[in-house]
Amino acid sequence: MSKKKNRALPFILGGILLLGGIIGFNKVRYAMTHEDTENAYLETDIITIAPKVQGYITQIRVQENQLVKAGDTLFVLDNRDFLLRVRQAEAALHNAEANVGFTAANASSAGANVVTAAANVRTANAGVETSMSSVPAAQANLDATQAKARQATQDFTRYAALLPQRAITQQQFDAAKANKESAEAQVQAAQAQLQTANRQVEASRRQSDAGKSQQSAVQSQADAAGKGVAVARTLVEQRQLDLDNARLNLSYTVIVAPVGGFVAKKAAQIGQLANVGSPLCSIVNNDKMWVTANFKETQVGEMIVGQAVSVKVDAYEGTTFNGKIESIAPATGAKFSLLPAENASGNFVKVVQRIPVRIALTDAPDANKPLRAGMSALVIVPTK
Repeated sequence: MSKKKNRALPFILGGILLLGGIIGFNKVRYAMTHEDTENAYLETDIITIAPKVQGYITQIRVQENQLVKAGDTLFVLDNRDFLLRVRQAEAALHNAEANVGFTAANASSAGANVVTAAANVRTANAGVETSMSSVPAAQANLDATQAKARQATQDFTRYAALLPQRAITQQQFDAAKANKESAEAQVQAAQAQLQTANRQVEASRRQSDAGKSQQSAVQSQADAAGKGVAVARTLVEQRQLDLDNARLNLSYTVIVAPVGGFVAKKAAQIGQLANVGSPLCSIVNNDKMWVTANFKETQVGEMIVGQAVSVKVDAYEGTTFNGKIESIAPATGAKFSLLPAENASGNFVKVVQRIPVRIALTDAPDANKPLRAGMSALVIVPTK
């Protein structure tokens, strides 16, 4: 019996060696055609929910780990202060709009005054031209009367010399004297008429200058009124912006989910004062999940974007998820650490670096095997 066992022993040992060789050969072939790593984790977007305005929490409409859709209401803040600000902004806007109407009416009135002043200036200029046209006539009349006066004076002088000689009668002398006095009176009247015409010209010019000054003043008022209208309209725009801002802040008192996902780390309580930027909860986005696999730098040489990969999640043993390489990090993980290693000086120790590779899952989500961020995974990449 012992001899039979001894004869079977070589066959058993040979079978074991053959099986070990096959397994070793398969491992070697696998290592030559695949790259894998267990340094891989499921990741997704985690959004921190924080208020944009300060207020006391009056309603909480979600629970921890609850699934919510984008747009669902999460929290409601006390909005009474914000409602008052909206009403104040509305009142300020109405007042600004009324001010626009008032300043526009003033601008219209000032424009009408400009037209009236311009008409007055034109009338005054016409008066200046009319009065100036009478000056030459008055001057001509004065010249004529002065000529008559000189003739009458000469006649009177001759008659005065002839009267003692009885060469003329007393009646002729008296007539010559009367003609002389009449001519002198006409000269005085013509002089007075010329002076009056000159005074009328000066008065017309003063009236024209006054009209021009009034027109300039009225034009300045009209320009100021026009600028006032522009300022009033700008104020209306500012008040409208204030109202829009007040309404926007009012809308912030209702905090909604920006994306769909699961509520996590809820830290809000009824009556709590929520400060701007203080986290109330987080939402783990369940719409898109990916894997970050940290391969050794010696493994990524033959990897390319778009390459198919297999993902095995530790939570679901025996299940393989399909994916593809979405991107390869431009630097090693150590380069993004707070204190990256500096091997350029001192004692150098070579450490194999790891490069993050982002892998997108291409399978449709399985409700029976939900994936959670942070789960460990094994990523296998066929390189040949």
